[in-house]
Amino acid sequence: MRIWIDLANSPHPLLFDPVARRLEAEGHSVHVTARDNAQTVELARERWADVAVIGGASPKGRRAKARAMTARVLELRSWAKQAQPDVALSHNSYGQIIAARLLRIPAITAMDFEHQPANHIAFRLARTILLPSALKLSTVRRQGAVARKTRYYVGLKEEIYLADFQPDTKLLDRLGIARGMGDTLVVARPAPDLAAYHSFENPLFIECVKRVLRDPRATVVVLPRHPGQRKALSGLGERCIVASGALDSRSLMSQADLVIGAGGTMTREAALMGVPTVSLFAGRKPAVDEWLEQKGLMTVVRAIEDLPEVLPQSRVDHLADLRIRGATLVKEFCDVVTSG
Repeated sequence: MRIWIDLANSPHPLLFDPVARRLEAEGHSVHVTARDNAQTVELARERWADVAVIGGASPKGRRAKARAMTARVLELRSWAKQAQPDVALSHNSYGQIIAARLLRIPAITAMDFEHQPANHIAFRLARTILLPSALKLSTVRRQGAVARKTRYYVGLKEEIYLADFQPDTKLLDRLGIARGMGDTLVVARPAPDLAAYHSFENPLFIECVKRVLRDPRATVVVLPRHPGQRKALSGLGERCIVASGALDSRSLMSQADLVIGAGGTMTREAALMGVPTVSLFAGRKPAVDEWLEQKGLMTVVRAIEDLPEVLPQSRVDHLADLRIRGATLVKEFCDVVTSG
């Protein structure tokens, strides 16, 4: 089979890397397109040198978003008409799903956020929908995730690529971070403030970063999503390192004493790795976050007073269990793609 994977956001290269490798090992050919958004292309090229870059970051405003989406759909359709894939696979890449429908290519989409407005489009146009079992009792059926084409899997999508993760123990050295006795490391990821489901300001993030930096033993590494966030977060002092490009965030978080996220993939990655994790997500709470809270792996913070004290953590290896669960999920995803 010729399998077309489209990467629309930064987590997607990590998610589909082990899936693509297994598909290729089974004898299928994988062809990759990517949207030039956040660190998506940079991460994609580390894995697929021949990735086709189509489309860019989503602009502000509904009309501008619609124009950008239309342009990307047309470009993807043109690319796919030449490549002639047998099936399209993505994590709710609306551009790919629409383009595939126009060309009558069956589309498979994964998703894990039931409050995304565009689910109504993606779920109805896709042939198959892959969802975590935490969403079974959510609103996804009304969005088009009907029983006949929806497959539920146990766990979270982040377990797929944490399965073969090997921490880079030299990363802190390259960042110039030296940790003495009692020193702490905090990794912070701001909200996707250009996303349709998170189109409002959340000042709590910067307040939390400043609160942590009051402790002279703490270092904060901020992983911004776009240049505007990088500019807003600069100037907080030498103990606040604002990344200028893509970093191995999993390796960084595996050595952290606390991760401050605004919801999303990286927040869940940290929680699954057993790192103390707080979410500042200000929108409607996702079912997957409730699942992590119930397991005691993540805490939601609504006010600065609720931010926990940052304490040095003992290192516990959670990767062995993750590898077992992740390998199972990779097989499930691949079986759905190749089942026809």
